[in-house]
Amino acid sequence: MRLGMVGLGRMGGNLVRRLAAAGIGAVVYDSDPAAVSALAAEGAEPATGLADLVRRLPAPRAVWVMLPAGEATEGALAELADLLSPGDVAIDGGNGMWKDAIRRAGLLRAKGIDFLDIGTSGGVWGLKRGYCLMIGGPEAPVVRLDPIFRALAPGEGAAPPTPGRSASADPRPPQGYIHCGPNGAGHFVKMVHNAIEYGMMQAMAEGLELLEQADSDRLPEDHRLPLNVPDITEAWRRGSVVASWLLDLTAQALAADGELSGYSGRVGDSGEGRWAVQAAIDSAVPAPVLSAALYARFRSRQSGPFADRALSAMRNAFGGHLEPK
Repeated sequence: MRLGMVGLGRMGGNLVRRLAAAGIGAVVYDSDPAAVSALAAEGAEPATGLADLVRRLPAPRAVWVMLPAGEATEGALAELADLLSPGDVAIDGGNGMWKDAIRRAGLLRAKGIDFLDIGTSGGVWGLKRGYCLMIGGPEAPVVRLDPIFRALAPGEGAAPPTPGRSASADPRPPQGYIHCGPNGAGHFVKMVHNAIEYGMMQAMAEGLELLEQADSDRLPEDHRLPLNVPDITEAWRRGSVVASWLLDLTAQALAADGELSGYSGRVGDSGEGRWAVQAAIDSAVPAPVLSAALYARFRSRQSGPFADRALSAMRNAFGGHLEPK
């Protein structure tokens, strides 16, 4: 089995590397020739463009597009629609809008081409830890490409078994990947995942701000508490209810720089939080925490307190996201 990968940035390149480690080859293309050359040096087959990539893949083909949401992904999928054949599969593995996935699936379906929208979580750590995959689309191509998804996923050993989970339940979620439903479902689930991530990060950042300001000169002198925030997060990692990978990454950032002085506190948002809040409005679902976390990111671009520097540190640690200029 071979996969075509379009887009070799932070995520795309490491997806190819993880597949290669599992014995699954890839034909790769990126608009940056250096990115293609780097993976070719590691054993991937380079392509000079989308047409060349499709030509090099055996039928039925599977082409994974890992580009920024919006114009770049739209253009690549439109070009692939004219290059792929009936029975082939096009995949959008980026943080796309779920309504776009439904629309694109319809356009490709008219040409006999299957489409999968896959929410891909794992960030810059995915090569080592694996990627949690949230898949939307028809059943047949999901089943056919299962070896790819299984190779990319973290595997059952990434977390203890869930007590009480039925032995007859779908075996894929314990491996770290799930067929969520029809087209749109994969990106919808990833959108909600990222909105929850916003809320968790904001709660942790605000708590760290409370700790950091416990000895503020705004407090009465006998109420001031000089606290060691790096040591507190290190202790919380063990046995605490808030222990998590996110806390692990935060503790690492604080151990390196207790004041997080290398971060301005300007926190970006890549779309999913906005879409999730809009989805909550559309379905009349109260989402005050998710909404507040999104608005906090907007506010962060106007100032840079400790909480926002903590958010920037977390975002860079798990996803390699650089601060907006």
